[in-house]
Amino acid sequence: MRVSSSAYYSWCKRPAKVISADTLHLYRRVKELFRASRESLGSRELAKKLREDGFRIGRYRTRTLMRKLKLQVKQRTAYKVTTKRRHSDQVADNLLNQNFNPVAPNEVWAGDITYLRTAEGWMYLAIVMDLYSRRIVGWHIDKRMSADLVCRALMKAVNLRQPKQGLVFHSDRGSQYTSKQHRRLLKSYGLRSSMGDVGACWDNAVVERFFGSLKHDWILKVNQPTREHMRQDVVKYMRYYNLERLHTANGSLSPVNFENLQKKVSGWS
Repeated sequence: MRVSSSAYYSWCKRPAKVISADTLHLYRRVKELFRASRESLGSRELAKKLREDGFRIGRYRTRTLMRKLKLQVKQRTAYKVTTKRRHSDQVADNLLNQNFNPVAPNEVWAGDITYLRTAEGWMYLAIVMDLYSRRIVGWHIDKRMSADLVCRALMKAVNLRQPKQGLVFHSDRGSQYTSKQHRRLLKSYGLRSSMGDVGACWDNAVVERFFGSLKHDWILKVNQPTREHMRQDVVKYMRYYNLERLHTANGSLSPVNFENLQKKVSGWS
């Protein structure tokens, strides 16, 4: 083992460090939470998750534990705009103007599309987010990026939430959202269309941050050999995102927990 005699005898005389059962339990939980997030939880969010589990711990101690346990978060890369509109299609006014904090659920939804690469080829994911809680209320994934893709995501959201007429649906000016098919669907549900300005990625910043988390905290950390594997992995992330992932905008609660808490406080259904 290439250890000298003096080093060996010094090691024998050195008192062993005793780890308590509570500390060992903390170490194990830290590793479990970090692994469940696919190594995406930083010290701030990890500390919040640990406090949810009853541990009395702050961010700086959590950071020390992460260094000790060699838990390191990989940095994400920038998000790229993916859709362009046809100039012949109609464009809606920007009703949001970067106000991403409605005061109640089912007042403002936002949607967008992103590319997901597999060894078999590309997949395209369209999502619908309720900006009140940041919950993904509808989504659809397919190997074709068509108007049908965004329409199916919207139909799933409407079937789940049953919103009242007048809800604002915000998107970019991609051809899928400016298409006649999508405009007719919005009109049939009584929803109002809102679209961001050309080249202004911050006009749909909340959804773009979601795609960044999906890709760089989850999808890109494992091999994606087939389209079906990607589909199932997206299902897992949607469950993790809605049920487990904490959001500062929600008072450090997951989207579902935030909505459930607001239901108890305000009585909305």
